[in-house]
Amino acid sequence: MSPRSASVNEELRRRSRERLLQAAVELVSERGYEATTLGDIADRAGSARGLVSYYFPGKRTLVQSAVHRLMHRTLEEALEREPRTLDGRERMARAIDAILGLARDRPVLMRQHMAGLLQDEGFMPCPEQRRLAELLRDTVARGGSQDVDADYPMLRALLMGAVYAALVPGAPMPVPTLRAELFQRYRIDWEQGVPPDTSMASGGTGDTDLSRFFATGPAPECGGDRQSK
Repeated sequence: MSPRSASVNEELRRRSRERLLQAAVELVSERGYEATTLGDIADRAGSARGLVSYYFPGKRTLVQSAVHRLMHRTLEEALEREPRTLDGRERMARAIDAILGLARDRPVLMRQHMAGLLQDEGFMPCPEQRRLAELLRDTVARGGSQDVDADYPMLRALLMGAVYAALVPGAPMPVPTLRAELFQRYRIDWEQGVPPDTSMASGGTGDTDLSRFFATGPAPECGGDRQSK
């Protein structure tokens, strides 16, 4: 058997990382952060335990990256949902509904994520978080912001605050109430986005399968990168 090419090896590494991200989201959603070990994540992903440490310095970093991936892909899906639109207020409505939808549909995962941000390690930038930031900054810009550098952090803070308020144990605020407050701030009509009285879940699909957010398909063929003669 001929050795695998560099491009095939790179694709295999990428898919291994994707499987770890997906496994982390699934297990923390099911069991919570403390009850999920790196060994559990490696087993669910079908990876060697040492491979987790190769990609991520620790469990907190892995879980933050996994949740940021879920957030940015959920947001991306919502923004690109048909009918696609460039209307700034509609896109802002979709963004708000996508993030609040995660708090509503995946409370264990999002509660653990918010708690993790308050730990000593705090907020840890990663490629997944940077993509999420790009999408939110673009949403702010399309909404007509005259100062994206100031308005993007405010939107991020408001969304994080709304997620926290929806998930605080013992005194959660209803998602429709939080949505109404955010929509009023950004002068968005209630009918825009995905109103809570519809049957659509976060991202606007109603589908709870996470696999579409993670590129974990079959491994490429060893000769897949060869040019056809």
